[in-house]
Amino acid sequence: MDETHQPLPETRQPLVSRTLTEWKTLALLGGPILIAQVAQMANGVIDTVMAGHASAEDLAAVGIGSSLWMPLFLFFMGLLGALQPIISGYNGARTVSKIMPATWQGIYIAMGGTVIMAVLLTHVHPVLALLKMDAGTAEITQGYLNAFAWGIPAMLLMNALRGLTDGLGHTRVIMMFSVLSTLINLPLNYIFIYGKLGLPAMGGVGCGWATSLSNGIAAIALLIYLNRSQTFKQFHLIAERVMPNLAGIRYILKLGVPIGFTIFVEASMFSVIALFLAALGPVIVAGHQIALNVVSLLFMLPLSIGMALTLRVSFLIGAQAPDSARLISRSSLLLASGVALVFATLLFVFAEAIAALYTSDPEVQAVTIRLLSFAAMFQIADVIQVTCISALRGYKDTRVPMLIMLFSFWGVGLPLGYVLTFTDWIVPALGAAGFWVGLTAGLTSASVFLGWRLFRYQPNVELDE
Repeated sequence: MDETHQPLPETRQPLVSRTLTEWKTLALLGGPILIAQVAQMANGVIDTVMAGHASAEDLAAVGIGSSLWMPLFLFFMGLLGALQPIISGYNGARTVSKIMPATWQGIYIAMGGTVIMAVLLTHVHPVLALLKMDAGTAEITQGYLNAFAWGIPAMLLMNALRGLTDGLGHTRVIMMFSVLSTLINLPLNYIFIYGKLGLPAMGGVGCGWATSLSNGIAAIALLIYLNRSQTFKQFHLIAERVMPNLAGIRYILKLGVPIGFTIFVEASMFSVIALFLAALGPVIVAGHQIALNVVSLLFMLPLSIGMALTLRVSFLIGAQAPDSARLISRSSLLLASGVALVFATLLFVFAEAIAALYTSDPEVQAVTIRLLSFAAMFQIADVIQVTCISALRGYKDTRVPMLIMLFSFWGVGLPLGYVLTFTDWIVPALGAAGFWVGLTAGLTSASVFLGWRLFRYQPNVELDE
């Protein structure tokens, strides 16, 4: 097996040298993951910026539409994300024969997820009616989601195949095809949103078509690459295809459902906030969407470190090296916290410039600047919680972290945010800023309890199924 990307640990080195070596491995794994995540996030940034320059109504519609599809997609992305530590563990244990069967069970799960997402997203009129959105914005939102739904099969297939490529340590593969998708999305957005090459101007609906087409092209290109690449010559998708296996699917779901639900809990809170704010008007929604877009983009670095940490910990556990897994889990908290301090400073200093980049509307800019100051405050808590939960996923500990996230976000963050936003119970109503204070409280709760779980957790180093 290739040990270039996932080397076995050097246990005879001094502690500092071992730590630096593991950080270097994290960088080799995480660098391409970061580029892939930024490329995927760039699609959302491109959609937001280009829809915002079409009209505030289009921006609000794309923001609401994204708030509806994103939690569903992140749930299935998290569910399929179980493939990465599973396959990485098989790689560490050198049980190569289990890798392709696991990959195919993930593909079958992706097929089922496609049906569920498509049905739900093409029938959101009742939700939009409950939100009492104006008719024009609601129509754009549903049109955007109808177009977006055509690209769901490609999105979920790429996430299933990512379990194979990332699990084997080849994180550059998804990076390349994520960048390809972004490069395609930009000109397609321009064509569909503003009506070029003889097509009518579609506004926010055009964002959905551009995203679907760019994802479809990237997925086809990925399949061609895996079929022809020498790197994956011992893994043949077609030749090693297996039928659906209930035991294999159950194993993935056992690990993946808590991961997916955990991500859904966090993402859905952001989405619910956007939906609550819809009643305050398109300016508030637009400002919130921009601030959330910026914070989500910055979050890609600690998230990428976390995803690399999951791969590394699962590999080391598979390789029967629990001491090295413990070392990298705990030392990564220092690395991620340093990143958070830098990002918090940037948000405080450059809030006005960031708001101006997204929109020329002075009212939207004012809302964005205020919310970014609150976003800067929760950076440290945010990176600590994502680092801890990523390490625990490497240990295949997913159920207790799910409960911690459920309590922190839906038991602490969202209720507190609602009270601070709409009521005078604690302080005079803060408007949209109240939800961002609630976010800070929820993230702080999660970081404390997940940190306790990580430092107290005793992994079972026996090889999984």
